[in-house]
Amino acid sequence: MRSPACRPPRQVGRKRPHTNTREPIIQEPEASEPEATRRTAGVTESSRANRGWWDRNADEYQIEHGTFLGDDRFVWSPEGLDEVEAELLGPPEELKGKDVLEIGAGAAQCARWLTAQGARPVALDLSHRQLQHALRIGAPFPLVCADAGALPFADRSFDLACSAYGALPFVADPVLVLKEVRRVLRPGGRFVFSVTHPIRWAFPDEPGPEGLAVSASYFDRTPYVEQDDDGSAVYVEHHRTIGDRVRDVVAGGFRLVDLVEPEWPSWNTAEWGGWSPLRGNLIPGTAIFVCERD
Repeated sequence: MRSPACRPPRQVGRKRPHTNTREPIIQEPEASEPEATRRTAGVTESSRANRGWWDRNADEYQIEHGTFLGDDRFVWSPEGLDEVEAELLGPPEELKGKDVLEIGAGAAQCARWLTAQGARPVALDLSHRQLQHALRIGAPFPLVCADAGALPFADRSFDLACSAYGALPFVADPVLVLKEVRRVLRPGGRFVFSVTHPIRWAFPDEPGPEGLAVSASYFDRTPYVEQDDDGSAVYVEHHRTIGDRVRDVVAGGFRLVDLVEPEWPSWNTAEWGGWSPLRGNLIPGTAIFVCERD
């Protein structure tokens, strides 16, 4: 997928290793390890924590995953599902002239691919540092730093919207985001978004055999939070079951037209956090929701 979040939920108690800009990629000194816990986290706290996390970790993310993502590919998931083959936004030849909003764009690889198809994308991300990487690679389209829950666009501004692991896993109120996306889409517009498959929350975030045994309740919606010594959240992910996601889509004013669970392809031998060929051949790692605005 494009650069934003494609990291699975971690188990509590486990620490994560883990305009043209001339700014180089800088590795900052490591701070003390945050505490991992499960607790409530509201809209404001989640947004503030994740903006800071991505600003601090964008450089490392691009170094670690930039090659897999490429500069101008549209990858939906760690499985490597490519929009060229999936055509979840529609046939590539029909994208020409379409206004497309990419939400949680990171370094805007997807928007760059859309530009090559003749579309007119706008790349939006919560993280200023991620968008600096978009500028570093090259961005012949608008870049907007804003929260997905308050899109700074007029009603009916776009024909399509997409989000590959961006925004939805990290927001406390996904219906708010979906309603905002619906607002800025024109009638008949399509919104496609990918997230960590909800079943993964029941398993340890490990790529090996230890990641195949259920260790938590699938029905526990308590957010995963990393917090500093003062108890302030520095990273938040929110869990929704498959049923929750479907209800959110409907509550946001969309019609769900497809739910894609990419299978692990034989060519992909890479590990990405808790994603791996071993786990990918046994349990789904990604869920992609294809929605339309009636």
